[in-house]
Amino acid sequence: MLTVGINGYGTIGKRVADAVTQQPDMELAGVAKTRPNFEAQTAVRKDYPLYTAVEERVELFEEAGIGLAGTVSELVEQSDVVVDACPSGIGADNKSMYESLDTPALYQGGEDADLVDTSFNARGNYSAAAGASHVRVVSCNTTGLSRLLTPLQEQYGVEKARVTLVRRGGDPGQTSRGPINDILPNPITVPSHHGPDVNTVFPDLDIDTLGMKVPATLMHLHSVNVTLESSPTAADVRDLLREESRLFLVPESMAIDGAGKLKEFAHDAGRPRGDVWENCVWEESISMEDNDLYLFEAIHQESDVVPENVDAIRAVTETADANESIATTNETLGIGL
Repeated sequence: MLTVGINGYGTIGKRVADAVTQQPDMELAGVAKTRPNFEAQTAVRKDYPLYTAVEERVELFEEAGIGLAGTVSELVEQSDVVVDACPSGIGADNKSMYESLDTPALYQGGEDADLVDTSFNARGNYSAAAGASHVRVVSCNTTGLSRLLTPLQEQYGVEKARVTLVRRGGDPGQTSRGPINDILPNPITVPSHHGPDVNTVFPDLDIDTLGMKVPATLMHLHSVNVTLESSPTAADVRDLLREESRLFLVPESMAIDGAGKLKEFAHDAGRPRGDVWENCVWEESISMEDNDLYLFEAIHQESDVVPENVDAIRAVTETADANESIATTNETLGIGL
């Protein structure tokens, strides 16, 4: 049984913690928070051992009437693996603590790739994380692109990928984020950081990405053009992608015309927090022009990296191969819309 600690209990951390508790080969050692906010109270209600991420703030928790199991260093020390789900940049500050306590650590996509031994995507390069001490689970957008491009590369070969990312301005709870009423090239230059980030998983892939930010909170949208090395039919591509467990081909018959209805569908399907762990590819958008593939897909930024974190735990500890881990994670979480 693997003992897993979660340092950071926000958007990603709380989802990973819930996922870990559902795994037959894992147990949750606890979660660490910097302050006694509503998420700290949620952890206590769920009987998750709660640790302070900042030792000097113990009194804040005491004043809020929230009991602590200890400090974050104590959590890390008793964990076989720690998932660092702290805000971007904080993971780099935490690295020395993980090293001093000899605990392998998983970081999120907001950290720099040069911080870690390898970047990780379960479908793309699972074995690269075997036995590593520091692994970065790539961002939500890079996770989505890696899941899509891997089977295309395997089956047809990819000559060139071009992706325009229409990015939400912030998560629903990020009230300080924008834009409020605008559409921003983000960044104004090419490529956006997403193409180079995909190259941390697939170093030899030729990919260009452009990004823009819009006043929405629900999901990201990718407009994808991939020049393949062969010329399959659109039906062939649909059949290929339909076999991928973490891709959901949205059928025309469902009348789901955007991210809002995708989220509503996830709620109706009983998904916790309305999470969508899969890439959502509109089936009717899959088109071929000669050897150029076109499609639209939606990525739920709050949740698609959650199963990847679970798989990365097994990859680092070498307790399951890729197929075994992905199958277990999919079954326990209920992946497959």
